[in-house]
Amino acid sequence: MNLLVGEKGLTLNEFVTLVLRWSVRIFLLIAATIFFLSLLAAASLLALVWGARALWAKLTGRPVTPWVMGVSPGAAWSTVYRSRTVWTGPAAAAPAAESAVDNPRHRGGILRGNDEVVDVQPREIRNTH
Repeated sequence: MNLLVGEKGLTLNEFVTLVLRWSVRIFLLIAATIFFLSLLAAASLLALVWGARALWAKLTGRPVTPWVMGVSPGAAWSTVYRSRTVWTGPAAAAPAAESAVDNPRHRGGILRGNDEVVDVQPREIRNTH
């Protein structure tokens, strides 16, 4: 059953299809706008907090330290170095453990042959508070 409005009118099916298409488009546009504005608000809030933190550090005379995730590659490597018995077995790690106990300056082969470091100059400890 076709309902015509005049000579060039729309059928009811075409009209409903047109309304649904535009409704979906408008809904998606509103959803995308809300998502974009929420991301913008979160980024602005983070920038505001970071700026206030940096300003407070400057006012109190402390260095501005960056925000980091707390992952230290050195700590991760030392964990792997200490736990190598899991991979190599206790027989392979035993000689290294004995040599580190016998020679504390060895440090896993890093300072081999040098008894002291000569290029370090001591300085006074500053009180930052």
